[in-house]
Amino acid sequence: MDDALPGINPHIPSVARMYDYYLGGKDNFPSDREAAEKVLAVVPETRQAARENRAFMQRAVRYLAGQGIRQFLDIGTGLPTQGNVHEVAGPDAHVLYVDNDPIVLAHGRAILSGSEGVDVAQGDLRLPEAILDSDEARRLLDFDQPMAILVVAVLHFIQDGDDPARILGRLKERMAPGSHLVLSHACPNRPTESEDIASVYDLATAHIRLRTREEILPLFDGLEFVEPGLVNVAEWRPEVAELAPLQGVGDYLLGGVAKKA
Repeated sequence: MDDALPGINPHIPSVARMYDYYLGGKDNFPSDREAAEKVLAVVPETRQAARENRAFMQRAVRYLAGQGIRQFLDIGTGLPTQGNVHEVAGPDAHVLYVDNDPIVLAHGRAILSGSEGVDVAQGDLRLPEAILDSDEARRLLDFDQPMAILVVAVLHFIQDGDDPARILGRLKERMAPGSHLVLSHACPNRPTESEDIASVYDLATAHIRLRTREEILPLFDGLEFVEPGLVNVAEWRPEVAELAPLQGVGDYLLGGVAKKA
């Protein structure tokens, strides 16, 4: 991996590169692998949960494409891997990927160079207006038509002081009727282990804030859940031959899809 890209510090663990490591990717540095292994030592299921989350995103996109959604705004997209949103949604879909990690932007732009109807933009979920009003969003997306906004495994990196409900409220306001929100969020199902995980991410590019089901549910306020509602991601419309959900651990990674009426 090239560590000479501007804005990249290979010595500070990146949450995007750690996630890439959980998924079995190679776009990570020793610092990312060391931090990820500390998390895995505490919660070995993290790797499976990451894969379940990726599969949830893909199923949700397939479902929405089947409902006629042809616009997708993926915020906090992470490093490109197989089964990206534009690959699942189909060749006629318009997809805007947004991230604030310079290595994600560099890889995304290199891979997507020349792709029709697909673009990558720099943006921070904490500043939703800047994302919605970006040149890339204005060029690629029609906010008068239904779209899907994906906030997948990113809100647990938004602290309470940044007000995740406010952030999602801004996104919902701009969504046309018929649009959908796709959201997943990690949960603190083991209090002691959660503190250990937080201490790892405290030294990474973003702190983690795990939330309970009761804290996550209000983030969907104003929208109508698609069945089966808010569930562990592996339980959201599972398909044949996918990973069996983790058993006996309660809420660990909740996800849902909800529609703006």
